[in-house]
Amino acid sequence: MTGWVIFALGAWALGWAANSRLSRLPPSRLISLLVPAIFGLTLIAVWEGLVRGFGISPVLLPAPSAIAQRMATSLPILWEDFVQTVIKGALSGYVIGCGAAFLTAIAVDRFPFLQRGLLPVGNFVAALPIIGMAPILVMWFGFDWQSKAAVVVVMVFFPMLVNSVQGLQATDPMQRDLMRTYAAGYWPTLLKLRLPAAMPFIFNGLKIASTLALIGAIVAEFFGSPVRGMGFRISTSVGQLALDLVWAEIVVAALAGSAFYGAVALIERAVTFWHPSQQH
Repeated sequence: MTGWVIFALGAWALGWAANSRLSRLPPSRLISLLVPAIFGLTLIAVWEGLVRGFGISPVLLPAPSAIAQRMATSLPILWEDFVQTVIKGALSGYVIGCGAAFLTAIAVDRFPFLQRGLLPVGNFVAALPIIGMAPILVMWFGFDWQSKAAVVVVMVFFPMLVNSVQGLQATDPMQRDLMRTYAAGYWPTLLKLRLPAAMPFIFNGLKIASTLALIGAIVAEFFGSPVRGMGFRISTSVGQLALDLVWAEIVVAALAGSAFYGAVALIERAVTFWHPSQQH
């Protein structure tokens, strides 16, 4: 017991010292990757040491090594759940919801009366609790991935719509006046001026939606799902006290969400390289 607690304290001290030393070095891409990696490994080591040192029951909190072992022995199940929840449910709903919101934002920008009529309705829908909407959409669209995609569409639509509308209005009057002096109509102005200027806002909406999509798909599976999916596996495994499998699903969801967000951020960096937020 004492040895594992000392291990946890030592790991924390080493991680703290390493990150303190790295933080004093000139900023670089390598350091920006090393600092969170060391911090994450330190937390895992401390977690392992405290769980083993204090003899915490695996039902309450399994050790990282037990979670890793369960992941290694449950790869087919985890992959099947990943495909069902992330690829079929979250990704399809994300594409449909964000695409529909972007097109609606262009319509709102083109016809101002829609902004006064549509945005309050969207605000009302966004305020609806997902816990209440999920079972209704499951009953409407069935128990397969389509209902989960519908929940994701509801969750991501309004944040994407608001950011896109705000982005399309980001250009100042002098820039729009300059386009009018070139006799540019609405669509040339949209494509050559307003849409490029809106990209930081649009990607902000896409990044917010990337986290909401996975949450929505998993939550929706709690209210009805075929015998696969992350939400289904978590709810059934909790009832079976298989907490190591629950944590394995959580780890997969966290990795998938981080990779999804990171991919959107990389695309944003390539598209909006000119923006001050990317100049670092």
